Amino acid sequence: MLTLKEFLKADTTTVSNLLLQYYQKIGMSNDEFILFLHLLRFEQEGDSFPELGILEETTGMSIDHIIQVLQSSVDKGFISIETQINSSGRSEDRYDLTLFYDRLGHYLEQLEKKQLEVSSEKKVTNLYQTFEVEFGRPLSPIEFETIQSWLTVDHYEIELIELALREAVLNQAYSLKYIDRILLAWERKNLRTKQDVQVDQKKRTNQIESKAKNEEEEKLPFIPLHNWLNPNEK
Repeated sequence: MLTLKEFLKADTTTVSNLLLQYYQKIGMSNDEFILFLHLLRFEQEGDSFPELGILEETTGMSIDHIIQVLQSSVDKGFISIETQINSSGRSEDRYDLTLFYDRLGHYLEQLEKKQLEVSSEKKVTNLYQTFEVEFGRPLSPIEFETIQSWLTVDHYEIELIELALREAVLNQAYSLKYIDRILLAWERKNLRTKQDVQVDQKKRTNQIESKAKNEEEEKLPFIPLHNWLNPNEK
């Protein structure tokens, strides 16, 4: 019976959960993944090219099946067999397992890109819906094209367009031409993001308040103070 001490003493094979989560997504079969894990284990133990007999014993697969799985793994680009010169000057073979990580990395990059595209499409749809809610009516085809042009030609950020829409609504100007003038004015001032506009608006508000305060101080009339202790003193 395996004791806890023997279990803890045994070596471990470190495997990222990403491998377990996505190996089927990139086209690897269960047998290919099982064999890959055993090859990874031997590699971490210092044996980069274990004998087929040892693989047969550890995987439970026949040698013929192991050869088939190895060949399919090579054909799919998950692993490769390389020949290199060791420290003794002799050539030796080794399994290169890094191709699997390259495939996985490429898949995850494409997955992230697709998720960003879906997220972007959803934001654009929400932008159209926001315009229709604020205008209280469906957008015309020309209005759709105008907003699309802001996004694809002028490359305005969605948040910037939404902010311009809010400015127009506050001024009760339900017109894309009015919103376009707002966006152009911001562009001339090199205000490219929502944060840029907010900083500029805060700066202008502070300037207006400061100017109003100075004007108020200038308007205060001069009131002479009466000397109650010495009434005759001017």
